[in-house]
Amino acid sequence: MVAPIWAIDGGDGPLVATAIHDGTTVRDEVRQHMLLPDEVRRREEDPFTAAWTRIAPVRIVGLHSRFEVDLNRPRETAVYRTPEDCWGLDVWDGHLPEDVAAISLEAYDDFYGMLQALYRKLGNTYGRFVVFDLHSYNHRRDGVNGPTANKVQNPQVNVGTGTMRHRSQWASIIDRFTQDLKRYDFHGGTLDVRENVKFQGGQHARWAHETFPDSACVLAIEVKKFFMDEWTGKADQELVKEIGKALASTVPGVLEELAWL
Repeated sequence: MVAPIWAIDGGDGPLVATAIHDGTTVRDEVRQHMLLPDEVRRREEDPFTAAWTRIAPVRIVGLHSRFEVDLNRPRETAVYRTPEDCWGLDVWDGHLPEDVAAISLEAYDDFYGMLQALYRKLGNTYGRFVVFDLHSYNHRRDGVNGPTANKVQNPQVNVGTGTMRHRSQWASIIDRFTQDLKRYDFHGGTLDVRENVKFQGGQHARWAHETFPDSACVLAIEVKKFFMDEWTGKADQELVKEIGKALASTVPGVLEELAWL
């Protein structure tokens, strides 16, 4: 077994928060084949999302970069091979050796093995549980001085529920989360929160819903990087904290709806 590429803080309760794209570490044997500059790589990672996981008693944070292995992709595409796999970026100075990729995929398998044991335990203990699958996404891809992406297609918070077998099964939780997040007084305004506009959920949510269809409710929460400069990596720490408070404000309602199921 390879060293874990995640950290877990296990508490009590049927709520989990994950930030599996927060990590920036790259193993030495991977880095020596990596052509991609660190600043470009980090632009596609999800910085500051780990801080938001503090709202849940069970926290899982990715420690390694998605460019080493992407825990939110299917296994066959979890190690990026070509620019088409990752926003047209040239990641490798040639081809990544298969023995190096194999170690990354072993870590991927260990991660999902850990999740399977954890989610089975939560299902057995509580019957049903909720996962806040926390991510962030870029909206200024046209360059440092380029325009921001169209707000109609890019909400401040995208709630992905497209991997659920039956949305109606979890509708009360989804709707309560969305409503409570919209109601939060965000610096005197409201957050633009919409469902399945930009993203519908990745492999983590898909796998959980397929493996635990009657017990796992995963909300794939993508926060637009309006809280930071995605080109420099500098964040407005007050906005980062306020987003955390906004997410925390949804927890009582989500747990209340969960108890009624």
